[in-house]
Amino acid sequence: MNNCPMYSERFPARTEFVRIRSLDYHVWRWGAAEGSAPPLLLVHGWMDVGASYQFMVDALPEAMVQGRAILAPDWRGFGRTRPPQPTDHYVFADYLADLDRLIDHFSGDQPVDLVGHSMGGNIAMLYAGARPARVRRLVNLEGFGLPASPPEAAVRRYAQWMDELARLERGEMALKSYDSLEGVAGRLMKTNPRLSQDKADWLARHWAAQDESGRWSILGDAAHKVSSAQIYRVDEAQALYAAITAPTLAVQASGDSLSQWWQGRYTLAEYHERLKAVPDCRTVVIEDAGHMLHHDQPETLAGLIADFLAG
Repeated sequence: MNNCPMYSERFPARTEFVRIRSLDYHVWRWGAAEGSAPPLLLVHGWMDVGASYQFMVDALPEAMVQGRAILAPDWRGFGRTRPPQPTDHYVFADYLADLDRLIDHFSGDQPVDLVGHSMGGNIAMLYAGARPARVRRLVNLEGFGLPASPPEAAVRRYAQWMDELARLERGEMALKSYDSLEGVAGRLMKTNPRLSQDKADWLARHWAAQDESGRWSILGDAAHKVSSAQIYRVDEAQALYAAITAPTLAVQASGDSLSQWWQGRYTLAEYHERLKAVPDCRTVVIEDAGHMLHHDQPETLAGLIADFLAG
């Protein structure tokens, strides 16, 4: 790596594998094995890993970290949670079932505090509606959902799904690999210009692994690039939002990634309108941050989460 000092963890993580629904789920752990406070479960976004939360965990108050179990799984097909057999697509509902079993394993009947980023935020919101008694407090970090799709969009979507399965089989959807960890860190900094060199170097070691050829490959299954066969149903999401009983904190970054992604097809105003379905929801904006706000402003975010979970 370069001459920049490596990021030094304040609270180094431990990792373990737990058997969840035929998979060996890789889980990052901080804090106490057990504690008086509910477990804090941190779920990551698309093409990310549980280790992504390290900077935010390091910014939490020491008493909070030492007083509870803090857990961050690698979702199926990401990080070191590998499917037992090769797969050519992933079904979104599986994440909810995985989360349900993870809570069974780590918390039993005790409700958890749940934080989700991006795709993980979408999963957390839907899960909290489907299993309201299992979530004590809920934090959604830029889990915006998707633009509304009219029913007739299903015609194109099913065709697109089948076409992408064929492209994946032909090797046309493979993820890019890199010749060094420096290349991986550079990719991370290109995607997020706010990411500092020391954090990029640290993340690169957990976001990619060296293959047999010596190249560094992202720890994500290329099958995740295959679009869902089902269109996004806003009415379904709204029904689940309305069933959430946990006090909810929706955190967004000032960078407005939503507008950049969808170019007017879906706006922050529409997202905020959807959030009105959540019975107890407050929103906050973190300044000078982009979509990876837990990397850009971990201290600010940690303070917000600590205060919110303390009630």
